[in-house]
Amino acid sequence: MSVSAFTPQIHTPLTIKPKIKHRQKQKPKSFSLFTTPITQASFSDPFVLQLAETLEDSLSPSVSLQKLRDSSSESLLSTSWPSRKDEPFRFTDTSFIRHSQILPITKPPQLDYLPSINGDTLLPNIVIADGFVLNSMSKVSTLPDGVYVGGLLSNSSDRIAKRVLEFVGDFEWGDLFWSINGLGTPVMTVVYVPAGVKVDNPIHFKYVSVEGGEEGSKKLPVSNPRVFVVVEEGGDVGIIEEFVSKEGNDDKRYWANPVLEVVIGKGAKVRHSYVQSQSLNSAHIKWTAVRQEAASSYELVEVSTGGKLSRHNLHVQQLGPDTATELSTFHLSVGDQTQDLHSRLVLDHPRGYSQQLHKCIVAHSQGQAVFDGNVKVNRYAQQTDAGQLTRSLLLEPRATVNIKPNLQIIADDVKCSHGAAISDLEETQLFYFQARGIDLETARKALVFSFGAEVIEKLPYSFIRKQVENHVKGLLDSSFKGSSH
Repeated sequence: MSVSAFTPQIHTPLTIKPKIKHRQKQKPKSFSLFTTPITQASFSDPFVLQLAETLEDSLSPSVSLQKLRDSSSESLLSTSWPSRKDEPFRFTDTSFIRHSQILPITKPPQLDYLPSINGDTLLPNIVIADGFVLNSMSKVSTLPDGVYVGGLLSNSSDRIAKRVLEFVGDFEWGDLFWSINGLGTPVMTVVYVPAGVKVDNPIHFKYVSVEGGEEGSKKLPVSNPRVFVVVEEGGDVGIIEEFVSKEGNDDKRYWANPVLEVVIGKGAKVRHSYVQSQSLNSAHIKWTAVRQEAASSYELVEVSTGGKLSRHNLHVQQLGPDTATELSTFHLSVGDQTQDLHSRLVLDHPRGYSQQLHKCIVAHSQGQAVFDGNVKVNRYAQQTDAGQLTRSLLLEPRATVNIKPNLQIIADDVKCSHGAAISDLEETQLFYFQARGIDLETARKALVFSFGAEVIEKLPYSFIRKQVENHVKGLLDSSFKGSSH
């Protein structure tokens, strides 16, 4: 496996170029330190600039990605590494990444490193290993006519490439990690569904993290997979995103930094399933950005159990009337983990509908869950129906959850609600089971699993739902064995 090492060693300000330009790929070298910074870029973060240059050195030229890389480079010039002093990261400590030896992965892994795809082999599937699409392990031949799944073509005259490039690089809400992905992604995978076409079977993306540092080391290989989905007017498609480690890599250190962008045309429908079960020593920071046109529908079901640091940045914007958004998420922390969801839903047009359900279980004394959910109903979003509910279950005395539900209403003719609840299991519930001859341990297991099952059962595809059920039950069984209860 080829990697380019990046070990931050910052003592004095760096001379910062006003713009990161693409250079011919070369072997990374030690970073030179200078004492006189250029005034124009004195606000830049030297650590971020060094990381950006290391990512740039690891890349091959790409005409189709140049616009994305340029906009990401510009953004990184004025973006600092987040700290606990920054409100969006107030409860999320990213020093695990900051103090590691970051290694951009430069080549796809060898095929013998990878497991076979599980589940329904008849489904269209794409295998992305360490950010690289493995065509020999992917299958897209069963798709309807006109549906395209593949790389963003460098030919700008291509109809699909033109359509995708209309949106690339113009998302204004992204943060540092969004821009790192934009600069560091080796390829953008595109899903294009023409107008009026329904894709009966879901398209299954399986992201496999292969390269990883040993537990206790400082090495942190980073991958930046990026997928762009365009569903034209009246189209219909299901997307499954499954993030896993290579078999035997359940304790490896790595950083997965994926981005998914979805554009949903008028009257179109997208059902999105997102399952994350990566190494408990890894960092997993994901961005999902969704744009919905009039009368479109977007449904997300998410189950996240992996990562020492796992954060999902979710941004959904309704761009037309009569638009529906449903978000159902379940996070489980069974170790020294942080599970974090930062969501933002913006409603700008009449008769919008949105429902958000977020549930989390923290089953370890050093575990933490974070929820920051923002729903904004703007002035012209009259007759909107928006609801948000977050419920958290803490199973250990020192388990932690930080929640910040936020409902901003500017329109005056709306039906909106939000609620939050944090608790342990109730004694009355346990007594109900025991009164019927069920022992305490079995009762606790049943109640805890049913808490998360409300979200899990919303997964629309049986094979992935059963897989997630078994995985969550296994994690909960292990946590109960070491529980203080």
